[in-house]
Amino acid sequence: MDFSIWMLSPSDWLIFFMAALFIGMSKTGIQGVSLLSIPLMAMIFGAKPSTGIMLPILCFADLMAVLYYRRIAEWKYIFKLLPSALIGVSIALLVDKVIPPEEFKQLMGICLLVVFLFMLWAELKGKENNISAHWWYAPSFGILGGFTTMIGNAAGPVLAIYLLSMKLPKYSFVGTNAWFFLVINYLKMPVQVIVWNNINTSSLILGSLAIPFVVVGGISGIKLVKKLPEKGFRYFTIIMTFVSVLLLII
Repeated sequence: MDFSIWMLSPSDWLIFFMAALFIGMSKTGIQGVSLLSIPLMAMIFGAKPSTGIMLPILCFADLMAVLYYRRIAEWKYIFKLLPSALIGVSIALLVDKVIPPEEFKQLMGICLLVVFLFMLWAELKGKENNISAHWWYAPSFGILGGFTTMIGNAAGPVLAIYLLSMKLPKYSFVGTNAWFFLVINYLKMPVQVIVWNNINTSSLILGSLAIPFVVVGGISGIKLVKKLPEKGFRYFTIIMTFVSVLLLII
């Protein structure tokens, strides 16, 4: 058992629990907020070790979101994304030891920003996003999502941009998001245990302490989704996604 991760200051514990709150809020409604937890976790535990601590927390939050939105999901979009997402995960494993993850995060952030700006332009002009009809559109987002989720649990804005471009109603958006990440994050668990060896007994116990904060965040996210009208939810998600993309670039 690694006891070093328990040597946290009071401020570190506060940041850790705040990150868990953000994760819960993101999974049940406030898309993009979980990306704020990535630099917070990395600041406490280091970049790669933090992904092992964060993943079990994400898995619990995914399960909570799916239990609530279990009957609301557009499975055709999930099936379009999953095969290429697994390819993205495999690519991340291959290049992990060659190129620093931060450089890839910035590259992905720039790519996402270009796609996001195009989608926003189509939104403001009231035009259809014709690019989304092409055969390569969904697989491209799947690869981006699989890659970014593996190198830093940072696929939230990738899926958000894709689902926004599909113009899903708010509950379908959140439910589809929840199911996609439930599948992909649980598939990542054995990879990080066996290949990266950054999930162990200590990280699981530490993650369990975050559960109450994930639950509070999840309930807050559910309440906010209920209060927001369809257009308000869409605009709020666009703003939070934009902030998330900027965080990848910075």
